[in-house]
Amino acid sequence: MEDAAFRKDWHQIKLLNKQRLAHTIRKLTGTSVDPSSIFDVQVKRIHEYKRQTLNILHVIYRWLKLKENPQADIPPKTYIFGGKAAPGYYYAKMIIKLICHAAEMINRDTSTMDRLKIVFLPNYRVSLAERIFPAADVSEQISTAGYEASGTSNMKFALNGALTVGTLDGANIKIMEGVGKENIVIFGMTADEVRHLATHYEPWEMIKQDPILQQVIDLIREGFFSPEEPDLFHPESS
Repeated sequence: MEDAAFRKDWHQIKLLNKQRLAHTIRKLTGTSVDPSSIFDVQVKRIHEYKRQTLNILHVIYRWLKLKENPQADIPPKTYIFGGKAAPGYYYAKMIIKLICHAAEMINRDTSTMDRLKIVFLPNYRVSLAERIFPAADVSEQISTAGYEASGTSNMKFALNGALTVGTLDGANIKIMEGVGKENIVIFGMTADEVRHLATHYEPWEMIKQDPILQQVIDLIREGFFSPEEPDLFHPESS
């Protein structure tokens, strides 16, 4: 869009929506966030294939990168999560716990709090969504390819001007066709590649290749984010 006046009006409206959401976040969680930071949002039902786990691992990874290099060219970001777990879905509830525990630890780190914050909004619902969609800068649509039949929240984010970051699946394909490949960030495997990898998937081999990712996993496993319950995120605890 080459219309400078339109861009100016758009940014002003977006900022007002972000300020309104920041007020809601403060009211619901007690966390203060910077409306001028990038609002990176993933709100949807909590499920393994929707990969909120992947997202929070990425956030912790980014935090460690900032700790390692405070001068890194990483813009300030606020990561916003929301969604509900089915009553009997133990693992989904553990994902929520991990997000909340990571937020509690990372948000009080004075060396990074001006550049990275994490928020989990409780009781995600339509009235809350009405504040989230217009305020989002980035829409996380990262479900494992081949599992997302359609999806509608990604359309609502796109219609409100958020940049979609996602896998080539579901309604992301339609969004890509509508906005053009240059205006969407598609990453990861295709559905066929996922099915092929599933037959010989060795995640630990991948983790070993990245020292920072290994550190992320170790911090979670060793109880850094849950000091009062150091074994909380041990797989055997399920």
